[in-house]
Amino acid sequence: MAFAVLSLLITRDSRKNTEDFARKTFFRKYESVENEFKNIEDYQYLLRALIQKDGLKNYKDYSAVLNDLNKKRNLLAYSWYYSYDEASGKSESNSSLSDIFKKNGNIEQSVPLKNNGSGHFKDLLITRKDSIYWMSYDSLVLPGKNRLYYGSTVNLDDLHQYFINVDKNSNTYAYVFTKEGICITHPEKKYLGKSIFDFTDIKAKDTVCSTTRSGYTQSTAVSEYLGVEVTRFIKPLTTDNFDGYTVVNHVNFIIDENIYKVKTYTVYIFLAALFLIVTVFILFQRAANIAYKEKEKIQSEKNLLLIENEKMHKAEVINQLQQLKNNINPHFLFNSLNSLYMLIGINKENAQKFTMNLSRIYRYLIVPPKENIVPVSQEINFIRQYMDLLKSRFDEELSFELVINDQKSLEKRIPYLSLQIVTENAIKHNIATIDQPLQIIISVEKNGIIVKNTWQPKTETVQGEKFGIDYLTQIYEYFRINSLNISVDGEYFICFLPLME
Repeated sequence: MAFAVLSLLITRDSRKNTEDFARKTFFRKYESVENEFKNIEDYQYLLRALIQKDGLKNYKDYSAVLNDLNKKRNLLAYSWYYSYDEASGKSESNSSLSDIFKKNGNIEQSVPLKNNGSGHFKDLLITRKDSIYWMSYDSLVLPGKNRLYYGSTVNLDDLHQYFINVDKNSNTYAYVFTKEGICITHPEKKYLGKSIFDFTDIKAKDTVCSTTRSGYTQSTAVSEYLGVEVTRFIKPLTTDNFDGYTVVNHVNFIIDENIYKVKTYTVYIFLAALFLIVTVFILFQRAANIAYKEKEKIQSEKNLLLIENEKMHKAEVINQLQQLKNNINPHFLFNSLNSLYMLIGINKENAQKFTMNLSRIYRYLIVPPKENIVPVSQEINFIRQYMDLLKSRFDEELSFELVINDQKSLEKRIPYLSLQIVTENAIKHNIATIDQPLQIIISVEKNGIIVKNTWQPKTETVQGEKFGIDYLTQIYEYFRINSLNISVDGEYFICFLPLME
């Protein structure tokens, strides 16, 4: 997981760095395009200044010098002029491209470019001999109503080649289109003069850059030139004499290639670390197996001792239960026979019922269950019969109430004779008279049975005190249940007997 997160973070940072590089390349490319357009514009302003100063007097010489200078400083524009004398019908020019201004010239071969700038030069795209030229021109009326056309012309193929040579190392290419969408530079010659909305997926909304803080839009597209995915930047290109947009496309497979390398290195590191971890794990596992076998041998011997100890503990608990039964049975039988003797003389029907309950109770006492645990329902039935016998002995001196708050608890289990022990303990250690009747309440809850009786202890010491409670404590410990709880709360002595599944 750590290597996966690390790979994700490195990939994200690598992509971000590459995108930052692409953005810087875009700005560098854009600046080179913008500077060249401004150079062309400055050249046009220089031509205008020369024409307005001397007309055609020295313009031919100036133009030749400027064109030679342009070749040396890699400025692509070169100047031309065309003059027409209406009186004589003669014309003069220094470029065949200026034929467009002759009457009946090849005007159909030119495409005007709209221009709302302050430079007042007009722009045309002219096609001649499989080449496209960008012509900017202005006119001047000379004395004698002669008209002079002058300006500069740029071969669009040369212009694009110039932009390529400016930044050869970047993985980008740029092109420029006018505000109406006419492409004036592009590495694919066939797209020159065409509408970029026809051969690219650029939409008009992609040119809305004024609302963005950075002044440009950035998106991912498929290159119409290379046929691969590119990051496309579009930014307005506005000068005094041009209003359009520059598009710079940065090839994305360079970005993806760098990210792929990062992922590959991360995978190598992951595999090496995984191999190291597995090797350490195998060595550790071998050492652990040896230690485990030794520990298992010791644990096996310890378990044998624990089993023997549990057998002895169980035998002790069973012996205590037998001792309890031996103590309960004679005492309980003696009291029950006295009560039966009195009932025979008073109410023969109750005496018969008493004898039947007594027989059922002794059947329950004589045949103990396996492991000394019984269903709660069985113990509840027994305690009802047992309390009926006690009621026959104590009458109004004893009050008994059974409340079942959770029926599902009747399906759980409880130690054998636990209710009888707690009930007998209450009768044995508390005063029970008509004036102070002993109240016993048994409540079956979700997790246990609550047995509480009124707290009115006898003053004299009772023989065999805590024998029954000690038995319950031991049998719960035998089953590893430590939630047996005995307490005195106000007027009541409370014993909580936890249930077992």
